Amino acid sequence: MGHPSQELRLRQQMTLAPRLQQSVKLLQMSALEFTTAVEHALATNPFLEDGDDQDTEPASNLDSIKPGSFGDGIETAGEPAAAAPSPETDEPMPDAPAYSGDYPTQLASGGDGKDMGQWVCATVSMRERLSADLGNYHLEPRDRLLAEFIIDALDDDGYLRVPLTSLSDPANPAFSPPPDEGEWTAALRLVQQLDAPGLAARDLTECLSLQLAAAQSVAPVVRDLALRIVREHLDRLGKNDSAGLRRLLGSSDDAIREACALIRSLNPKPGSRYSAEAPVYVVPDVFVDKWHSRWRVLPNRNAMPQARLHRTYADLFRRARLDDRSPMAQELQEARWLVRNVEQRYTTIQRVAEAIVKRQQTFFEYGEVALRPLMLREVADDLDMHESTVSRATVGKYMVTPRGVFEFRHFFSRELATESGGSCSAAAVRALIKEMVEAEDPAMPLSDVALTQQLAASGILLARRTVSKYRGQLRVPPAELRRQH
Repeated sequence: MGHPSQELRLRQQMTLAPRLQQSVKLLQMSALEFTTAVEHALATNPFLEDGDDQDTEPASNLDSIKPGSFGDGIETAGEPAAAAPSPETDEPMPDAPAYSGDYPTQLASGGDGKDMGQWVCATVSMRERLSADLGNYHLEPRDRLLAEFIIDALDDDGYLRVPLTSLSDPANPAFSPPPDEGEWTAALRLVQQLDAPGLAARDLTECLSLQLAAAQSVAPVVRDLALRIVREHLDRLGKNDSAGLRRLLGSSDDAIREACALIRSLNPKPGSRYSAEAPVYVVPDVFVDKWHSRWRVLPNRNAMPQARLHRTYADLFRRARLDDRSPMAQELQEARWLVRNVEQRYTTIQRVAEAIVKRQQTFFEYGEVALRPLMLREVADDLDMHESTVSRATVGKYMVTPRGVFEFRHFFSRELATESGGSCSAAAVRALIKEMVEAEDPAMPLSDVALTQQLAASGILLARRTVSKYRGQLRVPPAELRRQH
């Protein structure tokens, strides 16, 4: 079988101009990575200055693009709307909250002194991490959906315990014609390459084999012997049968000992590393709040450097009339590119955030249970952007909302059909299951069958194993372990 990227029909990327390469690179960075990159440019390019300096050329003079605005109860702002009057009153709009990027600190507005760290604490789950990594691949929508289905089906140990062909409903209109075994296998191989080696394995042998294949720093002879043990004699390894392994493999005691030590150093449950990870502190890209019954999106520009062209140095260079191919001319060109690309990054993230809030208003009003199905292509169509651009603008980007801190990716959830012909998101179903469990009688907890029946009564038809999977994702024990006497 060929490389998954070929099997999934990854498009050949055209050679991009340097400015476009930089634009793509800046967009896919997290806020912290972006800050580091811009600060490095400010320190090394004499034609760049921090935007707080008065002797600078504003980005608006360099073809910057102002963010758009959506109706339907949403208010957006390209810059903090401190001076803009409210439509209902003549009072000025409150300043957008700003985060300095340092932890710990306090609200910049001089509020109640709350630690901003609690605002920007975000635990990244295994599925969120894998989905984020998947966003770095340029895939056909059908191939991306197959991979997302596989990621969603992984258990907490990181294994795929169900048959590939059972992961989607053949009647799902997203799959026409239905995916064949080859497509599923290609999607699985791609998921197995994401993040930690060993994830998305179907059994222990495959899990260990994937980790050994990724252990490129190990001597090939040792790795190949370990692979043979894992694939052919795992039972003897479990019994510490070194003599039997030596006889069957025709290898020396030292070689067997080294290969077995390598195997025992592997992680048989690669998904467990995510549950043990400490919360990740992030710099939010935008803030979402409600002002006079309208949801608005405010950028967090104050947390990041504002690179602008240094007007004095640029004028001096123009008067000097140096060769256009000189090193200084190149630095000036790179400075102009950076200023424009930084502004383009802010604009793109702002517009994507606005589109998310526009389509997920029920979530902000009612919570997870009201999170609607949303695909990247819907936002891409709304904004007339390429789907890959939206993908880069959602990975590693965070918004602070009244309901917590969420990565943009959180709002893109797979679609599940309902009995009435409508649809709901997988995240909404998990929220419903959580509500059902919290409301159950502790002496008679709801079994997975009972949960399935209650969901069906609400018009959501799911297989029992799917309900069991969602319950497991919520870290809710089975009914027999929840029973209180």
